[in-house]
Amino acid sequence: MQNVLQIVYLIPLLPLIGFLINGLGRKHLSKSMISAVGCGSILISFALSIWVFLQVKGGNVHTAHYFDFISVGKLKIPFEFKIDQLSSLFLLIITGIGFLIHLYSTSYMKEEKSEHFGRYFSYLNLFIFSMLLLVMGGNFVVMFIGWEGVGLCSYLLIGFWFKKHEYNKAASKAFIMNRIGDLAFLIAIFWLIAKLSTVSFDEVFTAANIAKLSSLDITVITILLFVGATGKSAQIPLYTWLPDAMAGPTPVSALIHAATMVTAGIYMIARSNILYSLSVIHAMGGEQDIRNMGGLSKKLKITFITFLIGCIAIAGIPPFSGFFSKDAILLSAFIKNPVLYGVALFAALLTAFYMFRLLFITFSGKFRGTHDQEHHLHESPPAMTIPLIVLAILAIIGGFVGIPEVFMHGGDKLGEFLSPVITEQEHHVSHATEYMLMGLSTGLVIAMIIFAWFKFRNYQRSEATGFGKVLENKWYVDEIYDAAIVKPIKKAGTFFSQVFDNKVIDGMVNGVGRLMQYSSRQLRLVQSGQVGNYVLLMVISMVLIFVIQFFLRK
Repeated sequence: MQNVLQIVYLIPLLPLIGFLINGLGRKHLSKSMISAVGCGSILISFALSIWVFLQVKGGNVHTAHYFDFISVGKLKIPFEFKIDQLSSLFLLIITGIGFLIHLYSTSYMKEEKSEHFGRYFSYLNLFIFSMLLLVMGGNFVVMFIGWEGVGLCSYLLIGFWFKKHEYNKAASKAFIMNRIGDLAFLIAIFWLIAKLSTVSFDEVFTAANIAKLSSLDITVITILLFVGATGKSAQIPLYTWLPDAMAGPTPVSALIHAATMVTAGIYMIARSNILYSLSVIHAMGGEQDIRNMGGLSKKLKITFITFLIGCIAIAGIPPFSGFFSKDAILLSAFIKNPVLYGVALFAALLTAFYMFRLLFITFSGKFRGTHDQEHHLHESPPAMTIPLIVLAILAIIGGFVGIPEVFMHGGDKLGEFLSPVITEQEHHVSHATEYMLMGLSTGLVIAMIIFAWFKFRNYQRSEATGFGKVLENKWYVDEIYDAAIVKPIKKAGTFFSQVFDNKVIDGMVNGVGRLMQYSSRQLRLVQSGQVGNYVLLMVISMVLIFVIQFFLRK
């Protein structure tokens, strides 16, 4: 079976081939061929991922070693893929959702020229390849290669419409802010190499190697890894790139910022757990401001229903998928510390509020856009609605793979599947307490939904004031960063450029040049071309030699 699992390299290889074909042939291939290559490569990878998942489910985990990527002295870093419960699950998520988003994009991006259509799909394929490399890597270095790859693809896709300067700025902002987290991740890798001389998961997470790490080592490494995850998953304080990143095409937001890239940090933390113990925009003709929408439920029935299901799931209403995951997080927080539970519950309530605010502003009330936009309103084509329907169905039934024990003993199939990789926390609360916590969170979520309904069902656009203006400007965090970091660095750069560089560095270099020129001008006077001068110099030299030899030499 291990020999069979060696061919898992085909899963990332196919999207890479799709990237090369669409990227190199974008000026020559038709849109239908580009779509077939882009979607087909991901679909086949998805089929292979299902096969791998079934093998792992049967107990066949494997680390596929291909070659030594780095070999320096005792340090050997192999290029290897680790196929276990965690990676196989993420393979399904990346390729499955990735295929649906590719399929959605074939219709969403149909107005683009063939060249740009091919460029778009080549970027998507490259992103899927990088993300697969990230989750399949058998060590931190291979993971980091994929980590950097998704950062590059994020830059390319956010700035896809590069003729708009603000989109380029958004792409650069995402790229630069992610580099902060990436640097922390890289330092953590160097720390592991210095302490353990290995970065392979199978070796780092052994009891013998864990024992070699002091409490300080573990603290520093886990903090550095967490900073890396913070940048990639857009957490405070490295989160301000995410709102601006919506400059890219809408499917990009679904793929990178909702479904996969922001989960890269979660995957990395889950992999290192031992150390820690879309849619409406198409119908609006490109409009992305929900304040210019409204009343769309009548025109976009399928989109509205799938959007509603998504909101219910994200809010955590039983029995939708989000309820089970939210309950597990809140219960773990409650067991650890009631204060953490309060913070997590407050965050869950905010999530329910802003998701249904989004729903009610977009789909209820009266249309607030232009007449041309209203005329353009229509339901999306099947290539866009089918992925929405599939995802909505998964949002309804997906949670049943992780039913809490309080409902059904042995119902948490997801927890059982991941138990060889992620250690499960023991529950120390009674069923009565667990039911009470579920009822409390669900009741408060419903209250937030009702509050959002009364506040936004007849929304009318107006200028934000007071605290609303603070929220509209993202707490002015960008301005704070600009004042505290960007402007001082720019001023320092200006000083070094105009003063230090011009006066000191250039002054030294130019001074040496001028000295050489002056010395050359003086020395060339010796070579006058007149024989009499040469004879005079010879006589003077001879006299000097005699004087030195007879009078000055001791």
